[in-house]
Amino acid sequence: MSQFVDLFRTRNAKKIISLFSYSLNTNGILVLGNAETLGNFNDVFENIDPKLKLYKRTKLQFASKLSNFPSYFSNTNINTTEVTMTKTKVTENIQTLTDQIILQHYSPASVLVNDSGDIIYITGRTGKYLEPLAGKANWNILAMAREGLQQELLIAFRKTNDNFKPITIKDIKLENDGLPFFANITVQRIESPEALKNMILVIFNDVTNLHQQEIKNAKINKVDSIGDLKELKMELSKSFEELKNTKEQMIISQEELKSANEELQSTNEELQSTNEELTTSKEEMQSMNEELQTVNTELQRKISEFTQANTDMKNLLNSTGIATLFLDKELNIRRFTDEVNTIFKIRSTDLGRPINEIVTDLIYPEMENHAAQVIKSLITVETIISTKDARWFNIRIMPYRTIDDRIDGVIITFFNITVNKKLEIELKEANKLIQSKQKEIKESEIEYRNFFESAKEGIIILNFSTGSIIDVNLFLIRLLGYSKEQFLEKNMGNRIVSRYH
Repeated sequence: MSQFVDLFRTRNAKKIISLFSYSLNTNGILVLGNAETLGNFNDVFENIDPKLKLYKRTKLQFASKLSNFPSYFSNTNINTTEVTMTKTKVTENIQTLTDQIILQHYSPASVLVNDSGDIIYITGRTGKYLEPLAGKANWNILAMAREGLQQELLIAFRKTNDNFKPITIKDIKLENDGLPFFANITVQRIESPEALKNMILVIFNDVTNLHQQEIKNAKINKVDSIGDLKELKMELSKSFEELKNTKEQMIISQEELKSANEELQSTNEELQSTNEELTTSKEEMQSMNEELQTVNTELQRKISEFTQANTDMKNLLNSTGIATLFLDKELNIRRFTDEVNTIFKIRSTDLGRPINEIVTDLIYPEMENHAAQVIKSLITVETIISTKDARWFNIRIMPYRTIDDRIDGVIITFFNITVNKKLEIELKEANKLIQSKQKEIKESEIEYRNFFESAKEGIIILNFSTGSIIDVNLFLIRLLGYSKEQFLEKNMGNRIVSRYH
């Protein structure tokens, strides 16, 4: 039942669109529903908006059979507007309908095709000349042409490429249901009207039975009559024409092949040029690769030298026994020597951490401020600081300068001066002791001097080795009557020596 309904809808749709194509004026608008299509009427309407299903009636004529009109179209109950139509309009409709009837029943079969040979419109019965192929639908006239007609149509189509003159080919032998017959075809490219310009009209004319009999008789008696010679000449001319067309086609093909060959040669030259460029690029890449290998070797050597220098520097810093700490501008740890571990609780994983987050034995809360001050003023700060375990360090904070003389942090060195500090403390204590002894000696000396000067007996102090008088007290000066200078000029050595000998 559903198949019957689909067939019924399809046939009604074709009839309705056929009526619309006939009823609409040129440039008239057709609106279809979302589920409707034009079917085989695409050449009659111009697509305006596919989404909205809007189509415009073209100038192309489309013959609709009046028998397809619904019965109520011929009802005598006609609207007032139809009754009041002008006589001229009625006359034009009658003329148009009459022309259509004549075209359908009495004019020769004809086909209107586009430049590619696709059938646009068919007039009359064309079944003797055209036959649909089995399989997928193909409405190209060259594909549908019966045996013996295809080559003739192809030749005629080529001839119409240059002008708009009609091309007629006569006495073409065809077969219909196994019976042979003869036909003439006329092919013409349409110049006007504008809507049909460059389309091709193909007209089929059957040769009359009398003419066909003449042709058959001429072929039977072609050896004994002049008609045979004419027929042979006609066939020979036709063969020459076909040969000429074949040559023209071959020349065109040769020109196309020549053009294609030139394009291929040009493409080949371009490819050769591209290949040369690629070869040059390859050589440049090889040269660049060699340079990169050289640079890579040089970099490897530099890296090796840098690694060696870094190792040497680390060993040198560690061999000095001086704890050294490198900080960046933000006072984050950049590097340190092994001796720093005796002052700070630091590990290799602490690189990049701020110095104020590291635990230390130093009693030096001002170290961070001093480091920031050095970065700002570029003046070295040196301080002697003790630790919680009674060690002493001479701490020097200096700006870190790069090779291009940029300040990029600070260097803090920690000199262990614990031994020197202890010696200094001992020396200070020894000095205090010496000063105390000197004070005692001085006091004893004062007491001795007071005794020496106040003695009631004469006292002379001599240098035993030389016998010279070093000092004499006041009592002896007064007793002998000499001055102190006179006593000091005297020498008692000879007397002392002679006395002991």
